[in-house]
Amino acid sequence: MDAAARAQPPERGVGGAADASEVDVVIVGAGLSGIGAAAHLQDRCPDERFVILEARDAIGGTWDLFRYPGIRSDSDMHTLGYAFRPWPDATAIADGASIRRYIVDTAAERGIDRAIRFGHRVVRADWSSARQRWTLAVERANGPPIEIACRFVWFCSGYYLYDRAHRPHFAGEERFDGRWVHPQFWPDDLDLAGRRVVVIGSGATAVTLVPELARHAAHVTMLQRSPTWIIALPSRDRIAERLRRVLPAGLAYRLVRAKNVLLGMLFFRLARRWPAAIGRRLVAEVQRRLPGHDVATHFTPRYGPWDQRLCVAPDGDLFAAIRSGRADVVTDRIESVGEKDIRLASGRSLEADVIVTATGLELEVLGGVGVSIDGRMIDPASTVAYKGTLFSGVPNLALTFGYTNASWTLKADLSARYVCRLLRHMRRHGLASARPRIDANVETRPFLDLTSGYVQRALDRLPRQGSKPPWRLHQNVLRDALMLRGRIDDGTLEFERDSQPARR
Repeated sequence: MDAAARAQPPERGVGGAADASEVDVVIVGAGLSGIGAAAHLQDRCPDERFVILEARDAIGGTWDLFRYPGIRSDSDMHTLGYAFRPWPDATAIADGASIRRYIVDTAAERGIDRAIRFGHRVVRADWSSARQRWTLAVERANGPPIEIACRFVWFCSGYYLYDRAHRPHFAGEERFDGRWVHPQFWPDDLDLAGRRVVVIGSGATAVTLVPELARHAAHVTMLQRSPTWIIALPSRDRIAERLRRVLPAGLAYRLVRAKNVLLGMLFFRLARRWPAAIGRRLVAEVQRRLPGHDVATHFTPRYGPWDQRLCVAPDGDLFAAIRSGRADVVTDRIESVGEKDIRLASGRSLEADVIVTATGLELEVLGGVGVSIDGRMIDPASTVAYKGTLFSGVPNLALTFGYTNASWTLKADLSARYVCRLLRHMRRHGLASARPRIDANVETRPFLDLTSGYVQRALDRLPRQGSKPPWRLHQNVLRDALMLRGRIDDGTLEFERDSQPARR
């Protein structure tokens, strides 16, 4: 490989690599997960030479891509923030810009930003059993393609497509004289002053957009086929504020993090065990905030709480926008789109100057990278997730995939600690590779059990999970912590030394 085809090397002490065309670990993605993975490597595996490959030109991943009005977390930042770096702001439900700045600052403080190669898109990863190495084919925004060899590849690339979103076709939509907008690709030049806006959708994006757009537009309507569970939570954690005044920042953060983890787990378990009772409580709270409104039609879903992820309205901002008269919710089906309106199955018509299609994401596993072993392509859907992090039959490859019922970073941190333990074990014992081997008697089931549309559309592309540990996904922080802290040498991982298979 000639010098022009080599990636710039990370500085020693950051990634530790003298030449980024040959490293120990490649992290794919410089978002929340990727920066966290790098920090764990620094702390726990200082001898591992790593580089981060980021297809875009900025740190932040999701939190840099999404720029629609009001973009924010739907998890509290004491659990969405990193375990190793306290969230610095008083606001617990934070806006996207603050989260992006937190990720960027974390990378800068630790020098991780110097290990990132921007504009580097991994398109293929091939494992050679003879060499016990991955070879990554990388396309570069500013240069010819390159190849990078590594012992271990760690995908922190999220779970959905960045360049395409779910956008259903609506009859007659070509007749519309106004503007169509998808939140994933929000235009900078959109002026909503005096405009009538219809937001199609009822998920977290729609619930976020409506109150923010109502601040500027003449009127905003959230048009939904069916209701979603929405819970109002305070944007500031008063207990956290009190603890920060009397305790060191790190200790206060850990205590609040533990509190919020336990409360989240408790609510999830209650919702799964007594869905009808929890549903009644949620509906009663909406009725309290929207007296006189048809809560039964617009805010009472047909499914149980946590069959899909709950939507959060910080300080009840959505309900406040509806009470003000600047926003409303319509539950109906779209019959067709006219020049200046949306015609509904009920016969009603909604006037619109702008239509926002908050209709969902398109899921993608491993960032769309083609993965092969000795030239044989591997379909992720044919594999089973081991401890929610590795893949059956695939050596030296990890995926960070966070929780669906709690903050993403809680699982990302647990997975990162496990990967670092695995790397240390392999280095200590002179092992070249590790791959999970699944028993034939382990039954499999879908990777995710949510009924959300974006999940159901992608199940045939996701790996499976097993019916029992270590193949089962618990969606429970405490149970996962115990599982991921268990023995590395557990009889399921198959290790190889000097290309000779040996079970340890």
